[in-house]
Amino acid sequence: MTSRSTKARLQLIAAGAALALAAACGGSSGGGGGDDKASAPGVTATTVTIGSHQPLTGPAAPGYSEIAPAAEAMFKYINESGGIHGRSIEYKYKDDGYNPANTVDVVKQLVLQDKVFAIFNGLGTPTHSKVTDYLNQARVPDLFVASGARLWDDPKKHPYTFGWQPDYLIEGKVLGKYIKDNLAGKKVGYLYQNDDFGKDGIAGLDSQLDAAQVVDKQPYETSQLSQPTGIAPQLSSLKAKGAEVVVSFSIPAATAVALLTNAKIGYKPQMVVSNVGSDPTTLTGLLGTFSKGAVGAALLNGIVTDRYLPAPSDTADPWITLFKKIHDKYIPSLPFDGNVEYGMAAAYTFAQALNAAGENPTRQSLVDAVEKGGFKGPGFTPFRFSEDSHAGYTGMLITTLDGKGGSTKLGDAFVTTNDPSAAIEPAPADAQGKPGDDAFLKP
Repeated sequence: MTSRSTKARLQLIAAGAALALAAACGGSSGGGGGDDKASAPGVTATTVTIGSHQPLTGPAAPGYSEIAPAAEAMFKYINESGGIHGRSIEYKYKDDGYNPANTVDVVKQLVLQDKVFAIFNGLGTPTHSKVTDYLNQARVPDLFVASGARLWDDPKKHPYTFGWQPDYLIEGKVLGKYIKDNLAGKKVGYLYQNDDFGKDGIAGLDSQLDAAQVVDKQPYETSQLSQPTGIAPQLSSLKAKGAEVVVSFSIPAATAVALLTNAKIGYKPQMVVSNVGSDPTTLTGLLGTFSKGAVGAALLNGIVTDRYLPAPSDTADPWITLFKKIHDKYIPSLPFDGNVEYGMAAAYTFAQALNAAGENPTRQSLVDAVEKGGFKGPGFTPFRFSEDSHAGYTGMLITTLDGKGGSTKLGDAFVTTNDPSAAIEPAPADAQGKPGDDAFLKP
């Protein structure tokens, strides 16, 4: 019997045949300059070339510009140990400035000119959403998008696209549960990026909180961050409505602007911030830059957030030990923070998928390997990868920032699905893997 995922692929092959031919994106032969071991575009006897779009400049660059160099460092470490089935992973990432129009240009360059095997960890909801149709019509694996939007979990429409981090609705549900259990009776307001990132987070929050408890919902545009008034109108509204708790689904620059604006207008709500915008090292640097050194990490004290990977400060965790070793060898000039950890962890999952795709991988065998699932890594919760699910991690745990660059766990991890009505349950104890579980990674 033909599976639903296979039927979707056949439909896409028929609909996108002309584009696939123009892009030279066949599945099982060609590419690699005629090498007889080139099983797919971007694959030679000795290398596999992959690509990505990243915000090396623009409003999302603070913090996020570290992710691709960190992923590349992980690939270099794996390459030095022999690579994957004897091939080195070559990683080409290009700047899109967090501008969707640039993203389209960059991704087409990577596919048509650089002839990459796959797109890996393309960053951003408003940016990557502009290229998912193109990549799927061209049958280019689109693995582990650096965004938690639910858009990436649509195997029927986009059989070549996969998420990686917990989606934002799941994150909203877990944060909402924390507020419901620990901040009952307090008036809640939302500050959120006005795209699928923010809207998915709000949907998760709304599934947990009584509508009467939510007194205001304020969207922001990333373009506001460079304007003189910033997002002061939104925060002034939240203050006027009496929001005692402000939940912020924001990129780091917006989080920093919000904290500085609150200080300026004398507003002191309990801040609850998405993992996306709460890395302490990144925020401390932004606060110092935006205030010209007048404030720093102290403004982070007491912020409630979440995480699904170990804290970079947790030196007892074997993954942190490994990531710090790689950091110090290849990218010592970058801070060792959550963004660096994110890049290395996602790169490790890609290496697992490539390893599982076989000795002579094709684009289809790579997709099949991810759908087969079974990957473990540094995350506290399992992946959901299967033929019917292209979502990533299934949950997270709650932490609070200490204002000194660190954080404290407020309990164990939870798992759920992006069904708003699905239960939120404790994560299984054996979800986290260990460095060395895969032969290609030597701690």
